[in-house]
Amino acid sequence: MLVAALSTGNKIGLAVVAAVFIAFALTSSFVASRRRPDFPGPNGLSVFVIASIALFAAMITSVVVFGVESEAKGAAEAPATTSSSAARTIAVSETEFKIAVPSTSLTPGKYTFVVRNAGKLAHDLVFEGSNVSGREGTPLIQPGGTAKVTLSLTKGCYTLYCSVDGHRAAGMVTKITVS
Repeated sequence: MLVAALSTGNKIGLAVVAAVFIAFALTSSFVASRRRPDFPGPNGLSVFVIASIALFAAMITSVVVFGVESEAKGAAEAPATTSSSAARTIAVSETEFKIAVPSTSLTPGKYTFVVRNAGKLAHDLVFEGSNVSGREGTPLIQPGGTAKVTLSLTKGCYTLYCSVDGHRAAGMVTKITVS
């Protein structure tokens, strides 16, 4: 699935590093051992180990670099393809006594907040603000769970917090501005 999401340049870069790593492994396993039965020998063992580690690190680095580049590109393109009438999605992460939102400045519109509890205690997410009446928010989210809440936000300031006893006072509160 990751390969399908990569750009052509990323696929080529990943393929080149993989080809070098695979060629080294196959050559050292089959070709070198036939020509030199004691391969890598006492003098070449350190060179062989260093080359193996370097190629392994290059492979891991290429996967990380090309994967992050694709995610960043996809995230940058996502808002451009969203229609103005559809709800925009905001990923929110809650941990012990912190609420993380990607941006504290939004434009007016309909938003779906996908709240992930990355903590070890149960949390929820409640909204207070100029266009919020009553209790708008998620139900209690168990550790590792997610919940969604969709709101139409107009211009103004909104406070997002966890309503579990003592969590807001402990720092589980953040503010967003819609302008």
